Amino acid sequence: MVETVVSVGLPIDEKLMIQKNRLIPKSGINGGEKRISIVTGTHGDELEGQYVCYELQRRIKENYNCLTGIVDVYPAINPLGIDSITRGIPGFDLDMNRIFPGSENGSMPEYIASKIIDDLSGSTTVIDIHASNIFLEEIPQIRINELSRDSLLPLAKLLNVDYIWIHASATVLESTLAYSLNVIDTPTLVVEMGVGMRITKKYGDQLVDGIFALMKELGIWSGDAPEPKNPIISEDGEVSFINAGKSGVFLPAVKHWKNVKTGDHIGDILNPLTGEINERILAPANGIVFTLREYPIVSEGSLIARILA
Repeated sequence: MVETVVSVGLPIDEKLMIQKNRLIPKSGINGGEKRISIVTGTHGDELEGQYVCYELQRRIKENYNCLTGIVDVYPAINPLGIDSITRGIPGFDLDMNRIFPGSENGSMPEYIASKIIDDLSGSTTVIDIHASNIFLEEIPQIRINELSRDSLLPLAKLLNVDYIWIHASATVLESTLAYSLNVIDTPTLVVEMGVGMRITKKYGDQLVDGIFALMKELGIWSGDAPEPKNPIISEDGEVSFINAGKSGVFLPAVKHWKNVKTGDHIGDILNPLTGEINERILAPANGIVFTLREYPIVSEGSLIARILA
């Protein structure tokens, strides 16, 4: 059942509508069912979650009798961004994930944000799905504020991701959707995976498997669910960042999600004008490359890779 979460007027008799699709058990609901909410499309250039929304619903409909709780699917909470292939909200120059929890009496984006929070509030669990940007590829991972570690880590382990990254509280922005929901006791997990402006089907299938495992644990799904993989769990201090020291064209020499040793060749920053190598990049530590530069043009300081020790 498609429902409108919020609708506001736009110029020239148009409307901005944020919608969700609610799937409920065939027997109906009596008010005591658990509810999982799948949210994506916060950034218009992050499309990995679009496939997840489709595939999750397709699988549920194949075995609808196994649905024992409520599944709410929000495929585009920034529809203008998706329509215009813009990361933020076009016309406002705003990152939507920096205005939560919003305000009912604020500007249009703040009003929309407040209505989204109202609608998601009370969910048993919220899955906030993001992709990387167009510059980097990320393995399927969950990022958790260390302040929410105890409540979120057991849920995160069920989602079939490769990696759970627990961030120091000082690095977590309080204006994000996930933070705003977690502080009002609506458990929210942030998933990052793939590349901006692309859909990586294998990552989407992997996450959907995990969502079914989580729904099974929560009592929202009575059918079969895949056994989730055992993720790597780390803190901030276990991650090494590699940034470009020179500008140019980055050519990788390693594969994404592969082990490297200290001193291994990560890649080169090339100079197409002179035919020279501006910088040869070596691994600063032993570990796994879980973030790797996808877009080849780099400037001094651009992120090239992250290595999990």
